Amino acid sequence: MKVVGIIAEYNPFHNGHKFHMEQARMLTGADYVIVVMSGNFTQRGNPALVDKYTRTRMALDAGADLVIELPVYYACTSAEFFAKGAISLLDKLGVVDSICFGSECGDITVLTQIASVLHHESDEFKVILKSYLKEGKTFPQARTLALEATIRDFAGNSSILSSPNNILGIEYVKAIMSLESSITPYTNLRVGSAYHEKRLAEHNSSAIAIRQSLEERDDLFLIKGQIPDNAYDLLEARFHKTFPVFSNDLSSLLKYKLLLEEPTGYTDFIDVSEDLSSRITNNLYLYTNFCEFCDLLKTKDMTYARISRCLIHILLDLRKSNLTKFWNSGVVSYARMLGFNKSSSELMSAVKNNASIPLISKLADAATLLANSEHGMEMLNADILAAHIYDSMTCDKFKHPPVNEFVRNIVMV
Repeated sequence: MKVVGIIAEYNPFHNGHKFHMEQARMLTGADYVIVVMSGNFTQRGNPALVDKYTRTRMALDAGADLVIELPVYYACTSAEFFAKGAISLLDKLGVVDSICFGSECGDITVLTQIASVLHHESDEFKVILKSYLKEGKTFPQARTLALEATIRDFAGNSSILSSPNNILGIEYVKAIMSLESSITPYTNLRVGSAYHEKRLAEHNSSAIAIRQSLEERDDLFLIKGQIPDNAYDLLEARFHKTFPVFSNDLSSLLKYKLLLEEPTGYTDFIDVSEDLSSRITNNLYLYTNFCEFCDLLKTKDMTYARISRCLIHILLDLRKSNLTKFWNSGVVSYARMLGFNKSSSELMSAVKNNASIPLISKLADAATLLANSEHGMEMLNADILAAHIYDSMTCDKFKHPPVNEFVRNIVMV
């Protein structure tokens, strides 16, 4: 039995994601696909366009066999933490032979070479990196220049580090090295629109373009050709009932949280520096909504996306001290199932027999399953809080009844 892991957000699931899943099976010869997916909040610092259960169903309909939630402490953080959290989760399932990710490069040898240098950080690399930082280069600029000086013929590949999926892929390979995992990495060349492309293409638009189209035009039919038919049917059934969700829908909740934390500042939260904390405090009473506040706070050295992610950390109460505890105690403590394919009984049996962490299918059982885990319930409680905050937002926007995360059923197809 061969199992390939895919790490994704599916925000929303589109044609490119379906192609990638098919390629992952073909490249690795896998019998089963396990997806580790972000929950209701994403790595860019946004609420997911549509809830995690709907996105789980989209993935299962497209061929995934098991979908597991990436804990929010990793789903909403930088590429390094995102990647290591996801790889650790796949590794601890005890059945995953490989991972497959899309990249702009499409060459696993090149990405692995870069990952190796960044993981081992030779004395030569450190000295060169430090010298460029002293010259005033930004960290990405200094890192690229240090790689050019360290890796022969790297200059021809320096653009690799300007592409987001390449960067994330390098972090996946680094995480495999760091964890000394036996998982083998594969990559396939991304097809269709570029990651940051905001205009709809004919059939293979980026997730950003799909989200922006919905936000600007509020017309679901415009994206019909961009996503598989089953996914479109799911969105159509939920349109203006529980989705679409955008960052500004969090505005009131975030303003309340910022006011609540103002007396002590914001440096306890992940990624929030002293400088950013001061800028939040100094501009708090100019706050109008989530997106405009991000624009107000961004600087030459801190992008909109990073600001957005920091604000999500504050809203969801994601603290540096907790992330350090989780990181030092084994990265992940459980695998929470969001859904599975009923025809994948062989895979489910293998996971239950081989996983080194509890497999949680019912939240009511979590306390018992995590009784021997030092920080497991703390990490899971953050996931539950994030789910309830997301539900509160959609309840307010679409006027639907609230749903307690403890009564949610996993998705089965």
